[in-house]
Amino acid sequence: MPPMKISTGIGGTSRSSEEESGLLKELDFLGQVHKLGIDIVWAAEAWAADGVSPLAFLAARNPGMTFGTSILQLSARTPVVTAMTAMTMATLTGNRFILGLGVSGPQVVEGLHSQKFDNPLGRMREYIDIVRLAFTGQKLQYQGRHYQLPVPGGEGKAIRLGQLPNPNIPIHLATLGPKMLELTGELADGWLGSSFTPETANVYFDRFRAGAARAGRSLENFDVKIAVPIGIADDPEPILQAQKTRLAFSLGGMGSAKTNFYNAAYRRIGYEDAAAEVQALFVKGEREAAARRVPDEMVLRTSLIGTESMVRERIRKYRDAGVSILHISPAADSNAGRLEQMGRVAELIRQECGAPA
Repeated sequence: MPPMKISTGIGGTSRSSEEESGLLKELDFLGQVHKLGIDIVWAAEAWAADGVSPLAFLAARNPGMTFGTSILQLSARTPVVTAMTAMTMATLTGNRFILGLGVSGPQVVEGLHSQKFDNPLGRMREYIDIVRLAFTGQKLQYQGRHYQLPVPGGEGKAIRLGQLPNPNIPIHLATLGPKMLELTGELADGWLGSSFTPETANVYFDRFRAGAARAGRSLENFDVKIAVPIGIADDPEPILQAQKTRLAFSLGGMGSAKTNFYNAAYRRIGYEDAAAEVQALFVKGEREAAARRVPDEMVLRTSLIGTESMVRERIRKYRDAGVSILHISPAADSNAGRLEQMGRVAELIRQECGAPA
């Protein structure tokens, strides 16, 4: 088993949206994490900063780091623009770029991007087809249900991108539904995972294997990235309680009462009652009650929070489950505290998973 990689990043609605200089301060902080042995920096995209510009800024100042989008939303860009962006970033970073894609959800797609959230599975398949076709340097001719290049009956013609072919840019997908997970195993180079516990890893891995088998491909070099909040303390109770607010938002606020992919995923891995009750409270506006209803076990199984021995044990669980990238988010208020926590946890990951110093 190769050494586990360590990553961190900036959230799409996090500190960057709090004040005008917040994004620059966060990018300055992220420029310091490479010295801790952090391998990859990711940028999310929701309704604040876009998912590419911050990475280009960091890449110009931190050569040698790897960067990834986690995620670019399909509805925000045409497949060809996404391919052009990925190829440009790969050039700027010396091929240290990972293209992370996701369909987002109906609240964002229909509320922000003026598109209908319909047939996300079919759209994702066609989108990836076109992106990979663009990577090869061929003329862009594609006739699908959702995308047509060129548009039939118009004045357009098949065009080849004016960049050198680069077919090896990795594509990672943020997916949660069973059919989307199978598509990930069939087409992608990695999974940007959430709503995940090592104890129920096969709920996801069985779907990856099914998709890979359908395509006749191996998952030997398939990356699995899991994001985990971190916090080492002799008394982890305050950190644990704070994380319940984050989980309550995922279960109740990341989507509508009708469509919440995170909530559905937690139900599939054994938290059906808690997920339903937290969502019901959150939708009614009872957010504090919703956070209190989040089980302690759910926090502990989806994080690296606890005493040092507890955190070591959880790292081994993720390692043995097949996770290849641990994405760490420190539960600390100051940048100094964040760096200290990340350094401690990164060292534990190196000790337990053979990550390079």
